[in-house]
Amino acid sequence: MTRAREAFVEALRSAGLRATAPRLAVLAALRRQPHADTDTVIRHARSELGTVSTQAVYNVLAALVEVGLVRRIEPAGSAALYELRVGDNHHHVVCRNCGAVGDVDCAAGRRPCLTPSEAHGYLLDEAEVTYWGICPACQSESRLTRLPGPLDEVEIHCNYPVEGGRP
Repeated sequence: MTRAREAFVEALRSAGLRATAPRLAVLAALRRQPHADTDTVIRHARSELGTVSTQAVYNVLAALVEVGLVRRIEPAGSAALYELRVGDNHHHVVCRNCGAVGDVDCAAGRRPCLTPSEAHGYLLDEAEVTYWGICPACQSESRLTRLPGPLDEVEIHCNYPVEGGRP
């Protein structure tokens, strides 16, 4: 058994779930393809298992999100995406052209990284931010070097391969 598979088995058991073949296949799919939509997860799971129903994959994803092993994100205008990076209040950068998604670390380093003008009595534990722009591949295809706009004065700290750390 590989280390990743062993880690998945342990994570599932720690979350009170059995380590079934469909659950392990879904986790492996998300390890191979971060920010995957459901169709991508289904395709990867079927390539590993041979056969698994669409409903089974939806059920597995829902269970994994519920126990906190998987995070579901929904960028505006996009299908739901799933990732294994959970619990750290990171954000995302999305390409307006091709839909590529990358992780952006919280610049303040703690939760929540944004302080609202009014919390309305809520105890805040997360801030969701989506940065939109043009990814390096699409920039290169269109020979785009810079988009003027409101982010000119904002630094974006991310682990996405954007030249200079800015979109």
